[in-house]
Amino acid sequence: MNWHNIVTVYLKELKDSLRDRRTLLSTIIIPTLVMPLLTFGVGKVASVVINRARGETPSIVILGGEDSPGVVAQLKASKKFRVVASTADWKQRIGDKQIRAAVRIPEKFEAGLRAGAAAPVVIYHYEGELKSMLGVGELEKFFRDLRDQTVTARLAERALPPSLVRPFEFSRENVAPPEKVGGNLIGGFVPYLIIILCFTGAMYPAMDLTAGEKERGTMETLLCSPVARVDLVLGKFLMVLTGSLSAMVFMLVSMGATAFIAGSMWAGGGKAAPLAAAAAAKDSASVIPMIDPLGLLGVLAMVLPVAVLFSAVIFTVALFAKSYKEAQSYVGPLVLVIIMPAVLGMLPGIDLNFRLALVPILNLSLVCKEMLSGVWHWEYIALIFGSSCVYAGLALALAVRMFNREDVIFRT
Repeated sequence: MNWHNIVTVYLKELKDSLRDRRTLLSTIIIPTLVMPLLTFGVGKVASVVINRARGETPSIVILGGEDSPGVVAQLKASKKFRVVASTADWKQRIGDKQIRAAVRIPEKFEAGLRAGAAAPVVIYHYEGELKSMLGVGELEKFFRDLRDQTVTARLAERALPPSLVRPFEFSRENVAPPEKVGGNLIGGFVPYLIIILCFTGAMYPAMDLTAGEKERGTMETLLCSPVARVDLVLGKFLMVLTGSLSAMVFMLVSMGATAFIAGSMWAGGGKAAPLAAAAAAKDSASVIPMIDPLGLLGVLAMVLPVAVLFSAVIFTVALFAKSYKEAQSYVGPLVLVIIMPAVLGMLPGIDLNFRLALVPILNLSLVCKEMLSGVWHWEYIALIFGSSCVYAGLALALAVRMFNREDVIFRT
C-alpha cells in the first residue's frame, strides 16, 4: 500500500467529481438547502394552511333539536361556526368536505338539562381531516361551556360555591433543561437526516467512480497504470467517503445557521415572536428547545465509522454494475434498508440497550438522540463506536477484495 499513490488517485477523483453536477447536487446543494427549506419553507406553508383553516368558519348541520330551541338558537347565534340546512345525505356531504361536522341533539335535551340528566350529544366528523377536526373542536368547546354553565346555575340555585365541583386547580411546569427538551423533540430527527444524507452523499460518487467509469471506458485505462489495485480502490473509496462526510457537514452547518436565525427571530420579535408569545401565554414555564452543542460534536464522531460503512457498501454494490443506470437500480433499494432502522430510532419507547447497541444504523440513531439531549452513556457509546468500526472495516475489506476480482470489474 503506497500512500502517495492513494493520495494521487484521490485527488484525481476529487477533481473529476467537482466537475460532476450530480455529485455537487448530492453533496453540497441539497444538504445545504434541506434544513432552511424544512424549517422556513415547509414550516411556512404548514403555518399558512393551518391559519387559513382556523380562519374559516366551519359549516355544521344540526340533527334533531326540535324540542330544544334554546340550544339550537345558541348554536345558530355562535360566530364560531355556520349552521346550514340538514339533508338526508349529510354523511356524504361530510365525506365530500362540503360540511365539516354534524351534531345530533337528543330528544328532550333541554328538559333533561333542567331535570339533571340529559342524554349524550353525538358529534359526527371526518376523522383526520384538518378542517373537520377544527369544527369538532369548536362544537366540543360549545357543549363544554354549556355543561359548565348548567353546573354553575345549579350550584347558584342551591347557594353552593363553584369550588364544590372544582375543589382545586392544577398546572404543569417543565423541569427539564432546554437541551433535554430539544433532544427529546427533534433529537431523533437530526440523526435521521444525517444518516440519509451520509448515504446519498456517498451514493453518486460511488456509482460514478465504478459503474460510470466502466460505461465511459476509462476503467481499463486506470487499471493499466503502474498502481496497485489496493491503492486504486482506497483512493476511490476516500473520494466516496469525502462525498458522504461533505453532505453531512454541509447539512450540520446549514442546520446550525438555520437554528441561529430561527432563534434570533424567536427572541428578537420577528415572525416567530407571536408564536413565542402564544406559547408563553399558554404555559409560563415553557422553554425554547435547544440541542446540546457538545452532543453535535459527539454525533460527528459517531457518524464517522458509519459513513465509512456506507461508502464501502455502496462502492462494492455499484462495482457489480456495468452501467450507471444499472448501478442506480442496485443501490436505490438500499435506501429502504437505511431508512427503516433510522425511523425505528425515532419512535417513542425504543430505548438504547446492549442488544440494540449492536444493530447497525439503529444504534447510531438511538445514541445520537441521547447525546443531543445531553445524556452520555459511555459504555454504550464505546460499544457502538467499536462495533461500527468493525462493520466498517469488514465492508472496506470486502470492497478491496471485490475490486481485485476480474469477473467483477469486467462483468459481461
